Amino acid sequence: MRDSQAAHTFPPQLVGLLIGLTLGWGFNWPMMKLAVSGMAPMRFRTLCLLAGAVGLFATAWTGGLRLRVPAGQWPRLIAMAVFNICGWNIFAIYGVSLMASGRAAILGYTMPIWSVALSIWLLEEPFTRRRALGVALGLSGMLFLLGGEIQAVGRSPLGALCMLGAAVTWAMGTIIMKRWPVDLPVSSLTAWQMVVGLGPIVAIALFVERGPFNPFTLSAGPLLGVLFNLVVAFNFCYWAWYRIVLVAPVGVSSLSVMMIPVVGVFSGFLVLGEVPRWSDYIALILVVGSLATVMLPSCHR
Repeated sequence: MRDSQAAHTFPPQLVGLLIGLTLGWGFNWPMMKLAVSGMAPMRFRTLCLLAGAVGLFATAWTGGLRLRVPAGQWPRLIAMAVFNICGWNIFAIYGVSLMASGRAAILGYTMPIWSVALSIWLLEEPFTRRRALGVALGLSGMLFLLGGEIQAVGRSPLGALCMLGAAVTWAMGTIIMKRWPVDLPVSSLTAWQMVVGLGPIVAIALFVERGPFNPFTLSAGPLLGVLFNLVVAFNFCYWAWYRIVLVAPVGVSSLSVMMIPVVGVFSGFLVLGEVPRWSDYIALILVVGSLATVMLPSCHR
């Protein structure tokens, strides 16, 4: 029975990691908005992926962890990188540059809806009442966060489509990691995905975009956004997310990150001066309820 409960709730040993991930990726939405106000999106992302790969390879190497990709597992790794790195980063960074950071975060974090559906289909994970309740509460929270912004989203349809594309590709990448795992430590696995994903992103940066690659030519706001991404989002947060995905069921890990867009909306107030509204507080309550469906142990024995 204990194993059955563990399959439907969030692993308690990873709660601290989840809190750090929530704060890091939550605050990153206004930071991305700051960064792309001074740098071309894919040039910014090129720096992020390079910094993340170098930092995570260094972490794996100093910890004596395995770096070599096992024979025959390169196709899996490439598929993961295409969805997790290329798909998410290309869609998300253009999406956030086309619309408000809070709205972009909300649409990006419809990911749990897609991942739960895909996990039922491809991983045969059960769609329990608790999980259904979590999806319903989380989706309600997202709708409250959007609230009166629906018309604003409609005025930026390309940005909204980019963010929905980001959500679907992130969900698919998460499913691939569970369905076809690569036998590597989390640090090495994350770093290799960033290296593989660099190819298309560098190509867009070089042949489509213009502007500086050197972040130290930027003004203070964009520079802060870039540095936050280099250190927090692409080293700690990516590592933390892959660690959670590889331990928890997809339906559980996906619902566990639904607090991130709430933090994104409220951090927009601290970083960009965007004032939260009453609907944001209702959304917070609903998303906390969604989190409770995977964080609290089952009450039946």
